[in-house]
Amino acid sequence: MSNAKAKIKELRALLSRANTAYYAGDSELMSDSEFDQLLKELQALEQAHPELHDPNSPTARVGGEPIAGFTTLPHAIPMLSIDNTYNQQEVKQWVDRMHKALGSQPSDSSALFNNDSSPTFTSEPKIDGVALSVRYEKGQFIRALTRGDGTQGDDVSHTVRTIKSIPLTLVSENIPSVLEVRGEVYIPLTEFKRINQEREEAGDELFKNPRNACTGALKQLDPKITASRKLGFLAHGSGEISDPNFATGHAEFSQKIKSLGFDTGTLRTTQHSIDDILKAIEHIDQLRHSLNYATDGVVIRLDSYAQQKQLGSTSKSPRWIIAYKFPAEQKTTTLLSVQHQVGKTGKITPRATLKPVELAGTTVSHATLHNYGMIRTRNLHLGDTVQVEKAGEIIPQVVGVIESKRPKNAEPVLPPNHCPACHAPLEIDPPEAHDDPTLETTRRCMNPECPAQIREKLVWFAGRKQMDIEGLGESTIDLIRTTEIPLNHFADIFNLKDHRDNLIKLDRMADKKVDNLLAGIEAAKSQGLARVLAGMGIRHIGTTTAKLLARQFKDIDDLRNAKLWQLMPTAVNTMSQKEREKLTGSKDKLETTYETGLGVDTAPAVYDYLHSEAATDTFTRLANCGVDLTSKDHNSTTIDSPFTEKTIVLTGTLENFNRTDLTERLEALGAKITGSVSKSTDLLIAGEKSGSKLTKAQSLNIEIWDEAKLQQTLDSINTN
Repeated sequence: MSNAKAKIKELRALLSRANTAYYAGDSELMSDSEFDQLLKELQALEQAHPELHDPNSPTARVGGEPIAGFTTLPHAIPMLSIDNTYNQQEVKQWVDRMHKALGSQPSDSSALFNNDSSPTFTSEPKIDGVALSVRYEKGQFIRALTRGDGTQGDDVSHTVRTIKSIPLTLVSENIPSVLEVRGEVYIPLTEFKRINQEREEAGDELFKNPRNACTGALKQLDPKITASRKLGFLAHGSGEISDPNFATGHAEFSQKIKSLGFDTGTLRTTQHSIDDILKAIEHIDQLRHSLNYATDGVVIRLDSYAQQKQLGSTSKSPRWIIAYKFPAEQKTTTLLSVQHQVGKTGKITPRATLKPVELAGTTVSHATLHNYGMIRTRNLHLGDTVQVEKAGEIIPQVVGVIESKRPKNAEPVLPPNHCPACHAPLEIDPPEAHDDPTLETTRRCMNPECPAQIREKLVWFAGRKQMDIEGLGESTIDLIRTTEIPLNHFADIFNLKDHRDNLIKLDRMADKKVDNLLAGIEAAKSQGLARVLAGMGIRHIGTTTAKLLARQFKDIDDLRNAKLWQLMPTAVNTMSQKEREKLTGSKDKLETTYETGLGVDTAPAVYDYLHSEAATDTFTRLANCGVDLTSKDHNSTTIDSPFTEKTIVLTGTLENFNRTDLTERLEALGAKITGSVSKSTDLLIAGEKSGSKLTKAQSLNIEIWDEAKLQQTLDSINTN
């Protein structure tokens, strides 16, 4: 034990020093491969000795377990926003105000001396990222909060620990007992480009700018996802500092935290005159396109903390700091064509092909059009002269059209009526867009076996909560799909038995593994209608809705023969008499209703899919493979229990329950399990480390049970 403890301590210290050296801009202590090898060694030791766990170990960089939700905490010192300026004249006016407030005279660039009250300014790039406050106590990382509303922010410590440029332990003899370092989390442009390329290939809507992508990564519940995005952090300010003598100004503070391992950038400079400030802005403007992070301006501030304190703040912003925003560069070019790309979730995204044009240092020939509502709003036609700019200096987008230059007989850009990949029906969101097309945000293919989506659908279909096919995981599906063995349809899974000899020949496959796989596939045939519906990934049909439908319809034919109103009987009774008569042919309310999980916004989309050619083909092929499409739960009733007809949300860590098993158990007792707290929630079951869901439930006065209360209630049901 003592040897392991010493080795773990040694490795943690060595890897922390390596991180500090790298991000403080000094010489690297080791190569990347050496670092990774030592990190793996440390990880193995920590796994073998869990009693030596340390949340600030360098191994936290790879991400720990997901959390249930975010906790909101107050900032020790508010994180106020910065006022913006958009031209040099406004910058000059601000500098004049600083001099006037401090009782000094503005100096020009030729001034050789300055009196004591003459201010020093610092200028640095304005990072287009996510503001963050990182707190250390006695040199140890304690927490990281987003800006939030300025007075309180979300605790994102679990994801921030994965950011390598944020030290988890500060090594120095002169660290204040409390030190808050503030800065911007950003996503490197090389990483941003990779992510958007993957989204474009998948047909997903592109992230509009690096900040949006960064926010999404930072606010993940699963830190492993954040770690894969390789976020960076640039420190540019301070929060609470217990030692007032730690630094007298911003430049000194930046230098000191750099020595502690923080990345503080390379373009920060000091100035004494407006001329020097304008030169600094020009210098940063010239270099910003060579940086690996997005910048949208220059931050200028008084360097002295004493002078900052003297000037103070308004209710919104400090008076001693301002941001000069670079104007977005725009060019005009010609819209040549529009492609309709289908993503793996079925979402269809329009993408413009343009006559190539030089913009912000690169040649632009494609641009995002975001959605069809935007196309309708801008009344785009093929051949139009369009205005293009780079959002956040990164993503080309069409921001306007010059209609006066439109060619005669130009054809309008129209959205597809059927999926470009499989010709299945499409769902339009929001429903109001049917009446006003400019409102449309999403157009989605409803065929779960669309070729553009099939790989992800196969993985989902075989999963434990769906068809539960042991041995057919993500890697096995990918392996089979690299061969000539057909695996492009749900039905192909059940035909794999015809390819046993070829399966055995595959890498990492053998007789026993293949036989176990085929046995799992054979067993899956008898799972029943609810599992099949849940596994197909049909839009609006999840596990709960699939079970509710299977209770009311005896088999797939019964479900497909149902009228639209029969898919949403609960909603029908809330309609006006006129609407109800139009839908059902009767003025009267329904005598009996049942819950299907579908409503007026979702039932029509499900109905359209069930009656499409794609659905007919899918269910026919599954039936021909021997898949049971009858319901095991038809007309089943639940026992009278405290959970009957209750909408329940689960949150936090439950020590004695598996979340999936508990969900199924409560549903069998008549409950409806949902993922978010709302006014319709009847009960919140809260385990350890419950977060925002618990807070929201308390604010709505929703009944809350702990695990002991849950266990006691379930035991009483079993006893009775």
